[in-house]
Amino acid sequence: MNKHIITEISPLSEKDCLFIVERYKTEFTYPLHNHKEYELNFVENGAGVRRIVGDSVEEIGDYDLVLLCGDNLEHVWEQGSCQSKQIREITIQFSPDLFSNNFIDKKQFTSIRKMLDRAQKGLSFPLHAVMKVYSTIDSLLKGEPGFYQFVKFLIILYELSICDDARTLSSSSFARSKTASDSRRVQKVEEYINLHYTEEIRLSQLAELTDMTPVSFSRFFKLRTGKSLSDYIIDIRLGHATRQLVDSMKTVAEICYECGFNNLSNFNRIFKKKKGCSPKEFREIYYKKKVFV
Repeated sequence: MNKHIITEISPLSEKDCLFIVERYKTEFTYPLHNHKEYELNFVENGAGVRRIVGDSVEEIGDYDLVLLCGDNLEHVWEQGSCQSKQIREITIQFSPDLFSNNFIDKKQFTSIRKMLDRAQKGLSFPLHAVMKVYSTIDSLLKGEPGFYQFVKFLIILYELSICDDARTLSSSSFARSKTASDSRRVQKVEEYINLHYTEEIRLSQLAELTDMTPVSFSRFFKLRTGKSLSDYIIDIRLGHATRQLVDSMKTVAEICYECGFNNLSNFNRIFKKKKGCSPKEFREIYYKKKVFV
């Protein structure tokens, strides 16, 4: 049986830069979905709402701001334990074609370009960044759509792009996003891991790829990626595992071994530690929100 997640048809016109909608609601009812448009989504008074972006499942606080630039990255905000009757949601959608290469490659847009690349996996902004752009987001809803509205939106993107502690949400292997490291050595290693994650990967193999000693390579890799090599490999394998949990009917054991883990109990333990739920629970969360057609 083929299973599909709803593909949302955006109201965004080809002649418009932005589509903006504000909603006041007592609950979230829209199902798990995806779309090709980029999206900045703001939720206020939503403490307890469960946000799913790719293979990230988190409970949000009173304020939530997420940028989604993944090609058909699955996402949904669902009610969770939220008791608020005054939930406010502002959704801004814009086309991936809005920033052409000639435009976005100018040096003034460097930070925005890097942010859009990171947001292929979904990008969550901390409270201080939300508060910094709150009034500007609010002002987008006032007055007529037009040039000045778009300029305000650019200001929002820029202010968010210089936030140092925005967090990526989905794993790259689940979101099927390409790595964007500035280092050729890191790119080479990441490509190797993506091709061989189902196999045993030794530190000495990767060090040899970069013409470095194992000790030097370990330090170099962590400095460039922010993760130890073992954590990076685990995250890649987990991303592929969560994708199979969503897209296939294979058993948890089959997925475990196919994704490079060699011990089922160890896989279950690591999965729960990283995702906050067991593989079986993760699949149930997704399937509850999936719409089958």
